[in-house]
Amino acid sequence: MIIQPMNPLLSKLQPYPFERLKQLFAGVTPNSKYRPISLGIGEPKHATPQLITDALIANMQGLSVYPPTAGEPALREAASGWLQRRYGLKVDPVTQILPVNGSREALFALTQTVVDGAPRGPEDGAYVLCPNPFYQIYEGAAFLAGATPYFVPSDPARNFAVDWGSVPESVWQRTQLIFVCSPGNPTGAVMPLDEWRMLFELSDRYGFVVASDECYSEIYFRDEPPLGGLEAAAKLGRTDFKNLIALTSLSKRSNVPGMRSGFVAGDAKLIKPFLVYRTYHGSAMSTVVQAASIAAWNDEQHVIENRNQYRAKFAQVTPVLSAVLDVALPDAAFYLWAGVAPAGYTSDTDFARDLLAQYNVTVLPGSYLAREVRGFNPGAGRIRMALVAETSECLEAAQRIAEFINHSKT
Repeated sequence: MIIQPMNPLLSKLQPYPFERLKQLFAGVTPNSKYRPISLGIGEPKHATPQLITDALIANMQGLSVYPPTAGEPALREAASGWLQRRYGLKVDPVTQILPVNGSREALFALTQTVVDGAPRGPEDGAYVLCPNPFYQIYEGAAFLAGATPYFVPSDPARNFAVDWGSVPESVWQRTQLIFVCSPGNPTGAVMPLDEWRMLFELSDRYGFVVASDECYSEIYFRDEPPLGGLEAAAKLGRTDFKNLIALTSLSKRSNVPGMRSGFVAGDAKLIKPFLVYRTYHGSAMSTVVQAASIAAWNDEQHVIENRNQYRAKFAQVTPVLSAVLDVALPDAAFYLWAGVAPAGYTSDTDFARDLLAQYNVTVLPGSYLAREVRGFNPGAGRIRMALVAETSECLEAAQRIAEFINHSKT
């Protein structure tokens, strides 16, 4: 008998949250009185700006050529120009920027480049640190790089701030990469400068790389835009961005998730081997998408209009939900991270099932976005609601949720 070889690390991957949601809803018949509304997936639904679709159409001839993995100089210049306007940074477009096919792909590929996953004994393997709750790509990327994910607890009493101080010395010594997400998914929290200072000092001490996932940076509700990782480094005198890579994307900023376009920027000593990895991996961005990306990064008006849509939407929806759930306006991103205890529920999965059955609204259980560590899952008892659809649809969903909760209490 021939045994088909297979990477054994694949067996460590856990079902994606939406696969678990599908299993949770198996056998549930939504109330047909209501049209279905999903607040489950964080997929932008606002209209794609015309300037981007025009650029795609105008550059279709690019389909006839192989694209360079490093990207066209004009795209790297556009990314560099955006970093200058947004954060006041000088970033070399040749050595410190690399286009990627969306931040999700880059988060995974960067991990394979950075982590030394060579087999060792159980006491000296590599760790990849993740916040908890977290974006599941962090975990999967760590496993497939041959590392062990270490879930750093967060504190619900401090807006789910990550408790980096809880990580023991023995873990720091084996850490090769940490993921940070600011603004955070699912909480919308923004990391302050002091937290960045602490992480940079730890990176200098132990030599690990910091991967800063910043795909929600342009959707915010405060007067001051969120602090970015490269910006924090520059404020602290780290203008070489040592051991730091920031990852950003057009998906949320410009409402083009289907383009799969973003870029990474930071330490030139990390960008160089990352380019080698991506060249072998065949991860070049189509020149058609590059042309549209240049148009997007060079325009800020559509970003302002997009942000204003989210601000107006959250201003209407948040008060409706805060009256019945433990939820408040986040710092940034397009999620509401709500506790279900005021609704009389202890289980986030029970809440999600009952809500779908009775009012045909889909939300994502918070426990699916976290891992249980030492008997505690920081997402348990919470739900994530993605307010990505038009305001009227999100408001209708909020009103149904309020009715569902008020009815369940009677």
